[in-house]
Amino acid sequence: MTAEQTAPAPTGATPSTAGPTPARTDHRWIALAVIALAQLMVVLDATIVNIALPSAQQDLGFGTDQRQWIVTAYSLAFGSLLLLGGRLGDLFGRKNTFIIGLVGFAVASVLGGLADSFGLLVAARALQGVFGALLAPSALGMLTTTFRDPKERGRAFGIFGSIAGSGAAIGLLLGGVLTEYASWRWCLYVNVVFAVLGVIGALVFMAKPPKVERPRIDVAGVLTITAGLVGVVYGFSNAETNGWDDPVTIGMLAGGVLLIAAFIVIETRVAHPLLPLRVVLDRDRGGSFVAIGLVAIGMFGIFLFLTYYLEQTLGFSALQTGLAFLPMPLSIMLSATQIGGRLLPRVGPKVLIFAGGLVAATGLLLLLRTDLDSSYAGTVLPALIVIGLGMGTIFSSAMNTATTGVARADAGVASATVNTMQQIGGSIGTALLSTIFADVVANSLSGLGGAPTKLQQAQATLDGYHAAFAISASVLVLVAIASGLLINRQSVRLARLERAGSDATGSIPAAAH
Repeated sequence: MTAEQTAPAPTGATPSTAGPTPARTDHRWIALAVIALAQLMVVLDATIVNIALPSAQQDLGFGTDQRQWIVTAYSLAFGSLLLLGGRLGDLFGRKNTFIIGLVGFAVASVLGGLADSFGLLVAARALQGVFGALLAPSALGMLTTTFRDPKERGRAFGIFGSIAGSGAAIGLLLGGVLTEYASWRWCLYVNVVFAVLGVIGALVFMAKPPKVERPRIDVAGVLTITAGLVGVVYGFSNAETNGWDDPVTIGMLAGGVLLIAAFIVIETRVAHPLLPLRVVLDRDRGGSFVAIGLVAIGMFGIFLFLTYYLEQTLGFSALQTGLAFLPMPLSIMLSATQIGGRLLPRVGPKVLIFAGGLVAATGLLLLLRTDLDSSYAGTVLPALIVIGLGMGTIFSSAMNTATTGVARADAGVASATVNTMQQIGGSIGTALLSTIFADVVANSLSGLGGAPTKLQQAQATLDGYHAAFAISASVLVLVAIASGLLINRQSVRLARLERAGSDATGSIPAAAH
């Protein structure tokens, strides 16, 4: 029995239909804390190292053109192996893969912290990505199958969504603190603390997984989707530095798309598909996947370019920048738990994701008010609060809907798809917005007669930030449109009645339409 099975059986169910009664139902909220802690470690690691990069570069002596590989190595391994990691959790028990992922992530983090060369640091970051790809879908999969009552599920996903949405900002804050007062190496060592707490929590509060049938791994599916995602993620990463017309960019993106297309064909023909297409073809679930991917694109306009604005234009230190972002995760947590978590069972995801997209877009448009000498309190702070309110509502609603209604055996791969959409969306957002930013800055300076002054350079850079914020706002409007067109209006008031039948078949209840 896993912690995934800790939700109580429906009234009147017999052991033969509902499975054995779990002995640790009162621990499911503690299990949620353990799961959220692990998710926080994975999410914040995407940004915590960014703050430390200048210090690591000075210490290890690698070039600025090599610096991107510290980030790319992690995203390549993580993004390309998520679906495999999710399926391994389905086959071998999510508690097992959860613990292995935590231990492996901690070991990789120690190797990175001890690195005395650029190559070892890149290898450690790639290894973090490998174990992160095993850990992340296991965490979300356990949450999906643990909370089946609609009201409890809404609260649980509100908490989890707040972590997923605010982890990047927390990473900036923690990275700033550790880099300022300790060393860049502690941005890696700190993961050991998260991992130790997670392993202890898993061993104490998550029960032993049951023996399940283990079908064969879809080898052809694994090879095509892994290579395809590597092509897509690497292609977008290469576009950021070498341009969209670079042969490597074109070749990797084209090859990645072709391999993903081949993967889809394979999944329709094999007996045990890595990603059963029923997981993504459901209209509500598919709409939620699209929303999650688009949100990831839009979020990079916030974290990437607002960080540049605060540090390079307003002159904030790394620590001040991290603290400046703090209102956003607090706002995300508030909206995810108090708005999304509470209202989802009543009004359904369509309304909440639509409203959240428009609210977050409004917050990004507020950033167009930024100037070369803007005050943080009067300009940046209100925008961060509004963005957080919208993001929290989107994340809690979309993640819940994306994993609702899947068969228990597919919970891991459905969760992996959520993480994959976030990772691919982030890669697209980084490359697309970086390219737009560079083009706007170049165009702003092209009409000058001579070398630009510092003021002209600063103004051109600000124009680039504004373009990135405007594009990000447009993407979040697309989130609202996608939810309105793809997701059916849902009410989960009848889900409790459906749960008895769902428990008997081993699936997670879908919301009633």
